Amino acid sequence: MFGILPFARIGLALALVLLTPFGAAAQDAFKEFKQLESTPKMPKLNAFIAPGTAQEGAHLRDVSLEAKLTADGAPVEDGLSWYVFSPVTGTDGKLPLIASSRGGSAAFQLAAGDYFVNVSFGRAGVTKKLTVPDEGEVDKQVMVLDAGGLLLNAVSGSDVRIRPDQLSFSIYSAEVRDDGERGLVMADVPPNTVVRLNAGTYHIVSEYGNVNASIRADIQVEAGKLTEATIQHRAAQINFKLVSETGGEAIADTAWSILTAAGDSVGESVSAFPTMVLSEGEYTAVARNKDRIFQRDFTVVAGVNTDVEVLMKDQQAQQPIAPAATAVAPGGQAAAGPKGVPQPGGEIPPQPPLPSYEDLQSGDGASLD
Repeated sequence: MFGILPFARIGLALALVLLTPFGAAAQDAFKEFKQLESTPKMPKLNAFIAPGTAQEGAHLRDVSLEAKLTADGAPVEDGLSWYVFSPVTGTDGKLPLIASSRGGSAAFQLAAGDYFVNVSFGRAGVTKKLTVPDEGEVDKQVMVLDAGGLLLNAVSGSDVRIRPDQLSFSIYSAEVRDDGERGLVMADVPPNTVVRLNAGTYHIVSEYGNVNASIRADIQVEAGKLTEATIQHRAAQINFKLVSETGGEAIADTAWSILTAAGDSVGESVSAFPTMVLSEGEYTAVARNKDRIFQRDFTVVAGVNTDVEVLMKDQQAQQPIAPAATAVAPGGQAAAGPKGVPQPGGEIPPQPPLPSYEDLQSGDGASLD
């Protein structure tokens, strides 16, 4: 059964959220999509024990561990990363890594004593203290992740599909820090990608193109469920060309500046036929060809992709103006490509080192996925 939340408009965002129980079907959905920031498959590590961590002659006890998304859910069968740390700080000021494993349930052989065990599932993770007794059986350790999945997509207008290469998402914590900023959970998330997260509310920023089409929405992730959210952008893709007559060929060597109704520059290009994604509203297209300048006012309607022609013969030549400042994409910096993914013809990047206990607690490098 699908639970459908009512439509919720946040600013200009319309988020449709589908909550899918994270049973067998939802686990299949998790496997169907590639998890972000993954590395090429490594050999499965079962009960990897760091050399020198067990005392010579120490009696090792078998310890079994499994993780669930919810307390009453089934054990997660794949995609888990396990880390066992000593509670005694090492000479470097960090907790030594004793053992690690990846896959589903894990089994370790540990000497009697206290440990910290961390399990992560994508960006979701939990840590607990483990005590291994000197005598007697060691109960199976069951850790509850309290986690779910989030899959994001967006449309332009009511239902116009956006090309995946024009769309990206950033996931932030819902809480605002003392400095007025939100904590970044994950940046540059492609559409139709399942992201594994702890249950809770997250602040989503959706970027369409690289000019000014940006939408924000708060979306709740529920434990044991796959949340699918579609953001509605109030924007459209506009193609510009300078022509000598209506329907004519675009004139080369043309510099473009796109201004808002208030006169602010939002985009520039030097191209005969530039394309920009703009939020709905009133704009002016300014085309400079050689020593002449032409302009035309136009309106962007959400979801209506169109061409804007600037006619040379219908405009009076003006004195050249200084080019406007180059527009900066929302967020202040260009989007970065996925990390750790080999490019065509390139080499597979080196495997990252195993994380420290402090890294896991801060949320950085919380998983080998």
